[in-house]
Amino acid sequence: MVSHWLTLVNAGLALFLGLAVLAPVLMLAGLTTPAGWIYSAYHLVCHQWAFRSYFLFGPRLVYPLETLRALVGPDQVYDFVGSPALGYKVAFCERDVAIYAALLLAGLAFTRVRGRLRPPPLTLFALLLLPIALDGFTQLFGWRESTWELRTATGALFGLAAAWLIYPQLEWSARRAARRSGLA
Repeated sequence: MVSHWLTLVNAGLALFLGLAVLAPVLMLAGLTTPAGWIYSAYHLVCHQWAFRSYFLFGPRLVYPLETLRALVGPDQVYDFVGSPALGYKVAFCERDVAIYAALLLAGLAFTRVRGRLRPPPLTLFALLLLPIALDGFTQLFGWRESTWELRTATGALFGLAAAWLIYPQLEWSARRAARRSGLA
């Protein structure tokens, strides 16, 4: 019973990430209405700007802002979902894909170290968050435009750091609850 929380978290993350990738698959198949439902739902958690998103089924994985402006016009760079010629974007931005993929991979890896891995000290955790904070805030304030490589790297580091902080604590809480209820 103690191990079920990790299975549920991993399954939830796989579903959440999988649906984001399913949206461009549905677009490619011409199923624009269900794809639209996914894009709309995911818009609640991500800006989905096309120039900060991965594209599937086209000639390029990413389209930087200026490239996309030249291809679709300046009015569509934020809301562009895709086309047969360019491919279709994943339902979240590059950084969010990296965050959720890292959380899922960490959850899968955690099965091998559960019960032995301790959370990082909060100062180390804060240091691990510094790259995403610097990259995100300098971009937010308009000081610079990040690259897809930086968004992916900082998102993955954030996801791994969050898993390292949270998963050992969830494991400890699950074991404690099992002991209290006599299930351990």
